[in-house]
Amino acid sequence: MAESLQDLLNRLAPLLVDGSPHAMALGFSLEGLGPGNAQMRAPYREDLVGDPETGVLHGGVVTALLDHACGIAAFSGLGASDTPATLDLRIDYMRPAEPGNDVVAEAECIRAHGLIAFVRATAHDGDISDPVATAQAAFMVTRPSAEAAARAKKAIETGDLS
Repeated sequence: MAESLQDLLNRLAPLLVDGSPHAMALGFSLEGLGPGNAQMRAPYREDLVGDPETGVLHGGVVTALLDHACGIAAFSGLGASDTPATLDLRIDYMRPAEPGNDVVAEAECIRAHGLIAFVRATAHDGDISDPVATAQAAFMVTRPSAEAAARAKKAIETGDLS
């Protein structure tokens, strides 16, 4: 019996954050994952604050969170067989995140075909109807991204996830 996409995603989930030193350094966590969607959280931490006077998270943290969540949604939307690279990312900032609150990104792959995936996402700090930022992105499977996917598959097969 072939493994379902959701079962594959569940098996790969630990690598989707832990496999990215940047995401790990920022403290991201994967909150949800399904075919064509992903939810990730960036914690509120003092070392991630962009303006010490206001205590607001740095915009780069929100950008990285949206890019990573969109990439995971694209990966799952493309069938979780190849790792896509960001081709285009547009972010519209709506307001500063509330100091002290984590920021959550919810991303959905709205179309995937061949080697391209298109994704929309919203970042919020507790109420998705009051977004911190929104994003639209395009992702593409490239030769280097296919090679990265092959390395990840080999690590899973051999059990060497370090």
